[in-house]
Order: sequence, then C-alpha cells, then structure tokens
Amino acid sequence: MEAWLAIALALAYAATNGFHDAANAIATLVATRGARPGHAIVLSAAFNLLGSLVIGTAVATTIAGIVSIDGRAAIGVIGAGLAGAVLWGLATWLAGLPSSSGHALVGGLVGAALADAGSGAIGWGGFDGWRPTGLVGVLVALAVSPVVGVALGFLLTRLLARALRRATRHVRGPIRGAEWAMSAMLSLSHGANDAQKAMGVIAAVLLADGRTGALEVPLWAKLACGAALTVGTALGGWRIVRTIGRGIVRLRQVDGLASQTGSTAVILAASAIGAPVSTTQVVASSVVGVGGGRGRWGHVRWSVVRAMGLAWVTTVPACAALGALALLLWRAAA
Repeated sequence: MEAWLAIALALAYAATNGFHDAANAIATLVATRGARPGHAIVLSAAFNLLGSLVIGTAVATTIAGIVSIDGRAAIGVIGAGLAGAVLWGLATWLAGLPSSSGHALVGGLVGAALADAGSGAIGWGGFDGWRPTGLVGVLVALAVSPVVGVALGFLLTRLLARALRRATRHVRGPIRGAEWAMSAMLSLSHGANDAQKAMGVIAAVLLADGRTGALEVPLWAKLACGAALTVGTALGGWRIVRTIGRGIVRLRQVDGLASQTGSTAVILAASAIGAPVSTTQVVASSVVGVGGGRGRWGHVRWSVVRAMGLAWVTTVPACAALGALALLLWRAAA
C-alpha cells in the first residue's frame, strides 16, 4: 500500500510540474500570439509525451541517486519527499509564481532523508566526467542552467536582430512557423528532462518494494508520467504562462523564437548528460536575456524577477522542511 501511495504522489508531482514547467514550453508561443492556447496545449502534450519515451532515462537515474536508503524504508522517505514537493508546487502555483519543480523535489527528498537517518541517508555524489551524480551534481546543474539561459537568450536575440535588420513583414510567417517548431522541441526537451524526475522516484520505489531487481523505468511509468504532465499543463498552466510570457518583459515573435531556441539547447544538452534542470528557471532566465539582448534592461520588470528569484532560493529549504514534516506524518499513519 505504501508503494502505491508513493507512486500516486509521484504522478501528482508530475501534474504540478505540468502547472509550472510544462506550461513554460508554450508560454512565449501563446504570449506572442504565435498560436491559440488550445493548439499550443495539443502541441505541448504530444511532444512532452514523446520526449518522456524516446530520450533515455539518464536524468531519472540521477534523481534516484539523491537518496541513499536501503530496503522498504526508502518508500516512506520518497513518498514524504514527494508530498513536500507537491504541496510547494500547489502553493506557488496559486500565487502565480514560476517555481522550480526540480528544486522542490530535491528539497523534499533531502528533508525526508535527513529526518529519517541523518546525513548518511543522502547520496552526496558530485560529477562522473560530465555526468552529475547525487545531491551535489544536481544542485550544480540547477544553479548553472539559468546562467546559461540568460547568456543564450541575450546572444540569440542579438544574432537574430542582426540577421533580420533588413527584413520586411514577409518574414513574419516563417518566424511564426519557427516558433511552432521550437516550442515543439522545447516540449520534447521538457518531457525528456522533467518527466524523468517523476520516473526516477517511481523506479526507486519499485526497487525498494522488491517489484524490480534493478533501477529501471517500466513503460507504464513513462506513459503515466507523460500523461500527468500533460493534464497538469491543460488544467493549471495558464497562471504561469501569463507570468513568463507577459510579466517579465513584453515579447515579440522573434523574441519568443530566441527564448525558445536557447531554452531548448540548454534542456536537451542537460538531458543528454543526465543533469536535472528546471524548465521554469531556464525559460524565465532566457526571457530576461532576451530583454537585455534588445538593449532594454530597463524594460525588464525586475520586481517580477526578484519575486521569482526569492521563490527559487527558498524552494529547497522550504520543501526540505515540508518533506521532514510529511515523513513524521507518514510514519505515524503507517
């Protein structure tokens, strides 16, 4: 029973991830009127599911390595960590703040593991070549990716401005088509990276429960996590779309293309090496970079950026506290 409750919480986490991170894959497409919301949802749903199925499970393995607890005790720790992440995801969604689902999961798992067995329960890790491992590797990946997002948003905006400086209105159609293509790729990369976070904890639960003999993700888990992401995006993503697409800086279609292209490059590269990153952070930071690339740092709504930054900084400790509290409740109810 414990195992199925933990798996249900993993799918709930994937749905709240859809509220936040999956919505960002289509935020600039909708905000720049490149697509109607319904069409964008269909596009995101198809490519999120595809990404969760076809681009390996390296990120899932990295996430599963954060907690180092043997036996069935791991089920309660993982379930409590997920509960903390889900509660935080819902709270920040209600506030319209683009919070990092990746940070929330890491914080929840770490808090529950520390409450269960102290620091020895954490897989600290680091790096195996380019591949991040354990808590240290995950935190480095989460910290570096927004910086790269800002840089690519800035650079691509400058390059597109130079390439299109003599363009006429006839380029609007091709730019809109390119926006669609890059939104599809961004959704694909999101499915490859963020769906794997839920997959990783499901794989760890199945292993701890003795249902599998190795840390592997079954097909049904891939399909379920992809579907939960899609449902979350459809039901709750528009609060975050408004913040990312319109709240940071006013975007044109060419700006949306620059943001989508830079974000896709960061997230696909991270997925290839098994680095869990936050689509929310990468897309939001790339939008800030776009504002700078247009020479309009003053037009960036820094109050919104500061609010998002505060949410990102507080996510890990807040979710750690929620995960620890959830573990106490989990043990009391067991």
